[in-house]
Amino acid sequence: MKTITFSADDFGLTEAVNEGIERAHREGVLQAASLMVGAPAAADAVRIARANPALRVGLHLVVIEGPAVSGPSDIPDLVDPAGRFPSDQLKLGINYFFRPRVRAQLRAEIRAQFAAFAATGLPLDHANAHKHMHLHPTVGAMMLDVGRDFGLRRIRVPAEPPAVMERCGTRTGLGDRLLYGWSQLLRRQAKAAGVSTNDHCFGLAWSGHMTTDRVRLLLSNLPDGDSEIYFHPAARRDAVLARLMPDYQHEAELTALLETSV
Repeated sequence: MKTITFSADDFGLTEAVNEGIERAHREGVLQAASLMVGAPAAADAVRIARANPALRVGLHLVVIEGPAVSGPSDIPDLVDPAGRFPSDQLKLGINYFFRPRVRAQLRAEIRAQFAAFAATGLPLDHANAHKHMHLHPTVGAMMLDVGRDFGLRRIRVPAEPPAVMERCGTRTGLGDRLLYGWSQLLRRQAKAAGVSTNDHCFGLAWSGHMTTDRVRLLLSNLPDGDSEIYFHPAARRDAVLARLMPDYQHEAELTALLETSV
């Protein structure tokens, strides 16, 4: 048996993203979106979510390359004076694992983001993390532990099967297989916490480039089980998207969500 969830990340990043997500939900196959509660257009995203109650909304936890919810003075080891997380994934990963002071601030910020989501009044459908940072064992464990206090029942495991991508014509290597194996740690963490997960996830290899043709190819090779296919749609390219994701095809991904049928 095959089940599919079409989802979108970065809800709340900009109004162009929000517009794309709303249109993909109303006119296309988009079922779920992950909200960045501290992002500039988060309030607009919440308004859209309330107007579209069938859209399942979860938390897109930001612990890298984005705004925190807590003030910089509360988490000085995590963010810069403007309250933004850095983009150095390796350095963050080391600090999150080895520095107790950093871990304490990280837990506080994760709780603050779940609390900010709860304050919207929206049902918490799921949680995942920006840049898949919940694959880090410390982040994943904290997200699950804190999330349960807020009714968390489901997370995304970014497990993209290399064999499926190869059938779709994409070459995979050792790094892809190692990442797939590493993702199973998060799955075990979720199972131990009593939180459900998807079986498969698609959108990693083609991140930002989920065109209509690629989605159709993927659907024709979809394995049995529960699959999540995630996108980064937007109604238009704005300055923020051009700066943060210069090579992403946001509008093409919106088109794919509008043109795909299942």
